[in-house]
Amino acid sequence: MDLGQGASDGGDSFPLQRTLFRLSVTRFFERPNPGSAMAEHDTIAVIDFGGQYAHLIATKVRRQGVHAEIRQPEDPIGEFRRYKGIIVSGSPSLSSHGEDSEYTKEIYDLEVPILGLCFGHQEIAKHYGGKVHHGGREWGKADLHLTREHPLFEGLGPVEQVWMSHYDSVVELGPDFEELGYTPAADGSEPHRCAAIGSDSLRRYGFQFHAEVDDTTHGDQMLANFLFGICECEASWSMESFLNDETERIRKQVGDGSVFLLASGGVDSTVAAVLIGRAIGPERVHLLHIDNGLMRLNESQQVVETFKQLGLGDNLHFVDASDEFLTALAGTTDPEEKRLVIGKTFVDVAQEQARQLGIEKHLLGQGTIYPDTIEAGGTKRSDTIKTHHNRVPIIDDMIERGELIEPLADLYKVEVRELGAKLGVPKQALARHPFPGPGLGVRLLCGDGVPDRTGFEEIEADLRELSASSGLDMLALPIRSVGVKADLRAYEHPVLLSGDVPWSKLIDTVSAITAEVQGINRCIWNLDETHPKDSYPLAATVTRERLDLLREADYLVMDALERFGWYDEIWQCPTVLVPLRFEDTSGELIVVRPVRSQRAMTATPVQLPKEMLAELRDSILGLEGVGGLALDVTSKPPGTIEWE
Repeated sequence: MDLGQGASDGGDSFPLQRTLFRLSVTRFFERPNPGSAMAEHDTIAVIDFGGQYAHLIATKVRRQGVHAEIRQPEDPIGEFRRYKGIIVSGSPSLSSHGEDSEYTKEIYDLEVPILGLCFGHQEIAKHYGGKVHHGGREWGKADLHLTREHPLFEGLGPVEQVWMSHYDSVVELGPDFEELGYTPAADGSEPHRCAAIGSDSLRRYGFQFHAEVDDTTHGDQMLANFLFGICECEASWSMESFLNDETERIRKQVGDGSVFLLASGGVDSTVAAVLIGRAIGPERVHLLHIDNGLMRLNESQQVVETFKQLGLGDNLHFVDASDEFLTALAGTTDPEEKRLVIGKTFVDVAQEQARQLGIEKHLLGQGTIYPDTIEAGGTKRSDTIKTHHNRVPIIDDMIERGELIEPLADLYKVEVRELGAKLGVPKQALARHPFPGPGLGVRLLCGDGVPDRTGFEEIEADLRELSASSGLDMLALPIRSVGVKADLRAYEHPVLLSGDVPWSKLIDTVSAITAEVQGINRCIWNLDETHPKDSYPLAATVTRERLDLLREADYLVMDALERFGWYDEIWQCPTVLVPLRFEDTSGELIVVRPVRSQRAMTATPVQLPKEMLAELRDSILGLEGVGGLALDVTSKPPGTIEWE
């Protein structure tokens, strides 16, 4: 296996590789060969306009027992004739208000039901004589008020919690359509009309909200009503069938060879290792665990022990490469550059180890899952939210050469855990919180110390109005973190909230801020008793000293979650070191971000008990080098789970 060097920049240096990569991430959903087992399933087409959730829609359809395939908008009309129904996804790059949105619109002439979500909802309204307005944006939770009973909402109540993420809105319907639901405006003004629309005569329907995300409380039931009540599908697909198909695919790809897998010890790489071992035999799977210096406290020792318990210890190799990683990262502050450096260094270290072990001709295995690929802009129209370390150009180059095997690339975390349980992976290994491949490298924020106060005059004016009504002090911070709005990357400012208010009012205030204040994508709640009036960014890079400080703070958080019985109650809890100091302090800011999620595409903040927060305040603020502590109380969208 010649891993090569590839490009180290974040540009589109490998157009052919990226084309092949797009094929690789959609392979599971592609049209089956005539006579294959998949051809026997009732199938739904999900048209991928590049929104983050296209594959999530397909996943949700599969979990109803109905086979789903991803299709491109320009696919010939003949490709769509065999489906029982069509779902049109959202899009980060297209708008139904004035921009070019050319695609195979002959789908609307087919005699199959069609459901549009977000952008798809707007396109259906427009195609049949409705109008779309560029405005009326909504982020996050909203209440859908149904205007009448309808098969799409069978078994649901008159008001349903849904999840919004849009700039454009349907404001007028064509003659064959009716409004099925609306959402009240957060400020008490005129409601957002046409949040759900339909035409029973045409069998065309649209939801402005994302029914596919877990935060739409009964979204699964809405999709099931479309699949079984409208499309009349039969359930016949299962994870068991995926396991059988993927096992055969692995055997075919590997042939008589072996696999060299980078094993971080997280859920994904662990399940990938066990699955590959089951398919070709554990003796043909070589595992390499690299301590990159960005691990949690005592993480590497625990990882090695876990793989030994799983029966994969005979070919398990360990290397401490912390010096190599820290040297490569020295002076690097840009989040994207850090990810690229970490990804390339992983491959460089793996290449050297493969040479030393004499296994350089083996296929390289990774535990890549779908959110890793979609957030890295892995499909034709998807926006790059952040580059994942296993989606750097050198990896794309390996995909082109057929040197990479990623058996979980079409699955989400909840499905990986389900698959792991079927493979007999112990619950303790499956229940681990997700931990990013770049480790603490993406939770150790860096910067040049220059404040970024772009747009602060308008931001601060808007915050003053909201502060007066909420009872919270609000301080816009002169730094930025990554977020996602309407499937697009949003690199914007956080806001520090200070004050003691009920949790429900806190969350309502956060929703109002992120919806109404331009340039804000994240809110953090000050856990210190001070109410700072100003903040100052610090010049900071990746150093062993800062990593050790973050490691200690992260340990205190994880230990508290375990002792207070909250570890299994939440999905993930990043601890972030932010190079920012407040007035009258010299240390950096620690941010704790506990969230609930299932697939990482959406997330909601978690209310931790006051006793636990008080303990964390005392212990973390007592660490030398820490000057502030805050709880991230932002949903996703608009704030991503990680800050970088």
